[in-house]
Amino acid sequence: MTVATHKPGISALAEHWAILLAAMAGWALDAFDFALMLFLIPHLKDVFGVGLPAMAFVVTATGLAKVVGTIGWGMAADRLGRKLPFMLSILWFSVFCGLSGLAWSYTSLLVLRILFGLGFGGEWSTSATLLMESVPEGLKGVASGIMMLGFEVGFLAAALVFRTVFPLLGWRWMLILGVVPALFVLLVQSAVKESPVWQAGRGQGHARARLALNPAVIQAWALMAFLNFMSWAIFALYPTFLISVRHLSPAGVFPFIATYSIASIIGKPIAGRVVAMIGERAMLISYLLLTIPSVLLYTLNASPWAMVAGAVLMGLIPNSIFGIVPMYLARRFAPEVRGLGLGIGWAMTSVSVVAPYLIALVTPITGLGVAMAGFIVVGALASIATAAVDTSHHLPQTAGASA
Repeated sequence: MTVATHKPGISALAEHWAILLAAMAGWALDAFDFALMLFLIPHLKDVFGVGLPAMAFVVTATGLAKVVGTIGWGMAADRLGRKLPFMLSILWFSVFCGLSGLAWSYTSLLVLRILFGLGFGGEWSTSATLLMESVPEGLKGVASGIMMLGFEVGFLAAALVFRTVFPLLGWRWMLILGVVPALFVLLVQSAVKESPVWQAGRGQGHARARLALNPAVIQAWALMAFLNFMSWAIFALYPTFLISVRHLSPAGVFPFIATYSIASIIGKPIAGRVVAMIGERAMLISYLLLTIPSVLLYTLNASPWAMVAGAVLMGLIPNSIFGIVPMYLARRFAPEVRGLGLGIGWAMTSVSVVAPYLIALVTPITGLGVAMAGFIVVGALASIATAAVDTSHHLPQTAGASA
């Protein structure tokens, strides 16, 4: 007689509402503070008397600081538990986002945003590790998608602040509002439990494991770099594109950001379910192939309806891929080094932050729309080549889902 295995239903996620909400909200607040700067690039380049490449470099420098932050906070998560570094990283990036509103020069803004970047990276790696170690195996894909839609919630909130606060109070108050996420730490402290996997490992007195470099790990880190090269090209200069190329006002920018964000909010949980049905590689390759023709509507067609369709497709297809990233990375590392592994993996997303700067350098030759489209396609092709390699037999024995 065979015994049927029971897979938990979506309703089982209700038992983990606190960590699911905390991971999603933490990522939303992280994204909110980061995205505020993206909407201010056209304005601040005039305030500080610099060009687009200089302002794009602020974004690049923030991302490179994130490399140090993600690895450092990931190591702390392996030593101190997942919860404490999660809270401290939120406090860090909130404080330095608020202080950015007091910048008195381009150099001071650059330094403050670099300090912001150190915390910006840590929040994601610690919360993703905590979430993936708290929910049942059969629900990791959906939980991963729900967590990652937090970025669009934060991006949309930043667009709303740009739409309402910027015309009335100016850029300084926009950034000072970035200190508000610090209050979220109170919810994490009171409602979120420590990772049961980390606690079990500590209780059993496991020796500190070494991070093994195998094809699955190398593939994961490379894929994070290429996927995020594509992602930076999609969204980092999108507000600048709408303002400078399409000549939209803050009020006119908001509908397109909202369309892009809502499409991604819908798409990320769906991506988690698609992985459960067809596997990681098939999902990644199909989504990335669909991304390439979508750029034609995103930045290369000035028709309002084409712009709306492009925003929908970019949110629903390439950006939804990130709905599976926490699960994808977590499966590739043993619990003892998972915080560090996810930290390095997410740090690779920052290495690719050179994309906005390169786009800004190419823009005088090709125009911003063509430059964005070209870099999106390059990132998609590199990601397809990386994702196509089967490394499933190199996954640790604790990994459960199919590749």
